[in-house]
Amino acid sequence: MQRFAFATLVLSTLTFQGCAQPTTDMTNTTNPLFCDPDTGVCAVPGMDPEAIATDLKPQATATKPITLLYFTDPICSSCWGAEPQLRRLKAEYGDAIDIQYHMGGLLPSWDVYNSGGIGKPSDVAGHWDEVSPHYRMPIIGDVWLEDPLPSSYPPSIAFKAAQLQDPAKALIFLRRLREQVLVEKRNITKWPVIAEAAAFAGLDAARLQSDYSGAANALFQADLTLARSLGVRGFPTFIFSNEAGERQVVYGARPYAQFEAAVKALKPDVKPAAVPASLGDLIKEHAAWCAEEVAVMLGITHEAAEGMLKAAEANGELRAVHTRNGSVWNAR
Repeated sequence: MQRFAFATLVLSTLTFQGCAQPTTDMTNTTNPLFCDPDTGVCAVPGMDPEAIATDLKPQATATKPITLLYFTDPICSSCWGAEPQLRRLKAEYGDAIDIQYHMGGLLPSWDVYNSGGIGKPSDVAGHWDEVSPHYRMPIIGDVWLEDPLPSSYPPSIAFKAAQLQDPAKALIFLRRLREQVLVEKRNITKWPVIAEAAAFAGLDAARLQSDYSGAANALFQADLTLARSLGVRGFPTFIFSNEAGERQVVYGARPYAQFEAAVKALKPDVKPAAVPASLGDLIKEHAAWCAEEVAVMLGITHEAAEGMLKAAEANGELRAVHTRNGSVWNAR
């Protein structure tokens, strides 16, 4: 693989002063941290979804008839908004889709993204609170006021380190990172927070730190290069392709029907697997659930799903992290 040189970003020395009340303009699209709830995209300025490369080649490592290149970022609120659809996609069509996770580098540093309606960390706080009800997923912006992140690169590199260790556990690790920053207002660029997520996922934290300082950065840079080569400039981006090189793109946090249509367009004879039929079955699959995730998985209303989760919590079956914008329920 051809290697590319990248400028070194000094992340750990950035400081921020003041916690002014956030002001956000929901029509502003000049900053990638501004995630448009209508399109479900956290977009880089100048992004054109139609510019995504159409000459995809079948992935040499693919072992399933459909390959999905998923471009995401640990601090992407729209990516969190797409979690319900992604979980159902895996449940119904996981046997037919080889899902490959790639980090997008949403926030290199505040020196790079210092323009438009979002020019400092405190600006993100109000925006996150505003998009939460659109996705019906719990998102609070307090981390940007209390302990703002200088960059999304450190947790992205940590995810690549986790992939080196165990791809399955890396996905649990990424999920936990999202919960920490979006729901629990924790700074996921700090090693103790990253190490806690690693322990939750069953990863070796010492090896994770070693790989983080070693091979993981090159893998992260390769992800950035791949995204640029395909014209990906917003997150989440889902690029589906089949063995014939045909492709379908789902751009942003979209209704589940669009994901299913992309799969069937590439493999018309694919049959969905049965999804778990009860909350108890869902908990066996994943330890943590939000109401909208349960709603999409079981095909019920958000309100009905929330009622089920609250009842299980009241019975002592689940514990929850409650926020002003929603909750995450966890198996005890």
